[in-house]
Amino acid sequence: MGDKANAHPGAAGRATAADHPASVRNVVLVGHSGSGKTTLVEALALTAGAVNRAGRVEDGGTVSDYDEIEHRQQRSVQLSLVPVDWDGYKINILDTPGYADFVGELRAGLRAADAALFVVSASDGVDGSTRMVWEECAAVGMPRAIVITHLESARADFDQMTRTCAEAFGADDPDAVLPLYLPLHGPQGPDGHAHVTGLTGLLSQRLFDYSSGERKESEPGPEQLPLIEEARNRLIEGIIAESEDETLMDRYLGGEELDFTTLVQDLERAVARGIFFPVLAAAPAAEGAKQGLGTVELLELITGGFPTPLEREAPTVTTPDGRARQVKACDPDGPLVAEVVKTASDPYVGRVSMVRVFSGTLRPDETVHVSGHGLADRGHEDHDVDERIGALSAPFGKQQRAVTHAIAGDLACVAKLSRAETGDTLSSKDDPLLMEPWEMPDPLLPLAIQAHSKADEDKLSQGLGRLVAEDPTMRLEQNQDTHQVVLWCLGEAHADVALERLRSRYGVQVDVVPHKVSLRETFADRSAGRGRHVKQSGGHGQYAICAIEVEPLPGGSGIEFVDKVVGGAVPRQFIPSVEKGVRAQAARGVAAGYALIDIRITLLDGKAHSVDSSDAAFQTAGALALREAAVDARIHLLEPVAEVTVLVGDEYVGAVMSDLSGRRGRVVGTEQAGGNRTRVRAEVPEIEIGRYGVDLRSLSHGTARFHRTYARHEPMPAQLAEKIREQAQGNP
Repeated sequence: MGDKANAHPGAAGRATAADHPASVRNVVLVGHSGSGKTTLVEALALTAGAVNRAGRVEDGGTVSDYDEIEHRQQRSVQLSLVPVDWDGYKINILDTPGYADFVGELRAGLRAADAALFVVSASDGVDGSTRMVWEECAAVGMPRAIVITHLESARADFDQMTRTCAEAFGADDPDAVLPLYLPLHGPQGPDGHAHVTGLTGLLSQRLFDYSSGERKESEPGPEQLPLIEEARNRLIEGIIAESEDETLMDRYLGGEELDFTTLVQDLERAVARGIFFPVLAAAPAAEGAKQGLGTVELLELITGGFPTPLEREAPTVTTPDGRARQVKACDPDGPLVAEVVKTASDPYVGRVSMVRVFSGTLRPDETVHVSGHGLADRGHEDHDVDERIGALSAPFGKQQRAVTHAIAGDLACVAKLSRAETGDTLSSKDDPLLMEPWEMPDPLLPLAIQAHSKADEDKLSQGLGRLVAEDPTMRLEQNQDTHQVVLWCLGEAHADVALERLRSRYGVQVDVVPHKVSLRETFADRSAGRGRHVKQSGGHGQYAICAIEVEPLPGGSGIEFVDKVVGGAVPRQFIPSVEKGVRAQAARGVAAGYALIDIRITLLDGKAHSVDSSDAAFQTAGALALREAAVDARIHLLEPVAEVTVLVGDEYVGAVMSDLSGRRGRVVGTEQAGGNRTRVRAEVPEIEIGRYGVDLRSLSHGTARFHRTYARHEPMPAQLAEKIREQAQGNP
């Protein structure tokens, strides 16, 4: 691993295809925006020989070539893959966005990787969102390590940040979060800050000096060894505590000097099992340098300490119709099971799918079966289709290097999968399979849009379809009540990127309009109405009269129609016509244009003409009767109420409850959720929580989550209801 006494780079460079799962490492970088993830990826690529100068690929492009960077703010919003070779291993480095709005890209990275590298800025610390991702990884036992960046900052303190990481990430066992190296500082500069120039290996007791731009190894002086003794002893005790060899602790406490190789092997096993979490340090290479500080140690940790794909459990697999199938974990000769973890559109080659192969081997130009299930609620139709895939490639910035195959455990990009969407399963056309989908965050910010022009209207449907195919965290809704097209997003930045993609990628200009909630109307008390539709204008006239009574029903009852006509006052063939007319009017509303619900309409009497009565005449009479009944009745406007569950840190519970109350919410209960967090349950009108996801993030510093489900419609306060009626009637 990174503290091997005689480590050497070996073969390095740009990765192509792996030939065995044991030679593959898949690692995802996690951290908040500005922590230095992308810079670290560039530094690792430079050290591995994949680029020839800091921050650039061989053709002069940047390593992280995101199409969706908001250039003014330089916000990375996509998962990106950078494969490199190091010492005979292929390392697939997955760089994830640090903004909470793009957690879907982060979840995709976690799905594709076998280990996580948490990037923490020495000047900023650990934020709440990063803690939550750590807990997600802990829940599934994913191996993790921590790398501290921005050591060049004047206020950077490696020791203090290590303690902060132990407190944030080592709640169960702080001694499982310990540094493998200590920074080696150069002379103090004019600003009083001594810059980090190298690292001291705690296990090997060797110095690794990067001040020349290339790693050089040396023996420490006698005066330096006592400075690392305490940290070294604590690291050894931490490794021994997690060792499978129960004799090590007794031997260590008995004064035996443990073998260096034994300690490294135990450390590697503990890291791969996800029970020990080493802390390392890294810094980008200076201009002209060949290696960034700590990058060799990180690459050795990834290849030596992180697990191979062979150590990952086989995914849960079924046939498309739901029958369970057993698939051997990571078998290149097994049935093909691969998953699309990301979909993007390239202006030159069309749709490109990033794929993780879990079983079998994927080859160019073969026909595969594409299965996509379980996202119908987000605008994705279930599908089972056969498709011929195009070329396979290993991406690197703007370049795509062709590869001959992708074995189980590896990642690759696939061209020309026109039907595949993020989350879909690729399998053999003769043996279709379906992987259990990963958990997607629920988009809770509505964005109501409409085409800017007729030309945009013609392209809107196709553009929206492609948009949600790429991003399963986005939900497309065609609201039948409000007649609005609504994109449900994860936050404002997510919404901004969606609009920009529609404009720049798909050539669709849209306007954002106020989002409407689905209000309803109902009768507050019993009322009666008489509908009279009598007209004579040459030839057959129109004649229909009906009398109805309307009464309110309990919530959830819908609309009931009762026939109590006696003596044939309304001929039997026209009673369905009356019902059709009142139901059509109920759908249009009687006060503010919202649908009527929870009423019983009883047809009591009426009159007909032997010649002039018709189906259309009685439909009109039924509608008129309902409208007349509404004139003298109290009509309640009903608003949808949501059941809201907020998971929030204990320190923010008071602020959250106060905010919910300010939104006309009723807190119905709280309960402890573990980890110093509380689950708050409330009922809140949906009209008050359109932007709640954005406001809650600000209120809780990004540490809270919430979930909402429709509960019922209930009467809106009279003052608000009157305002909406006035707006509906065109009287501001």
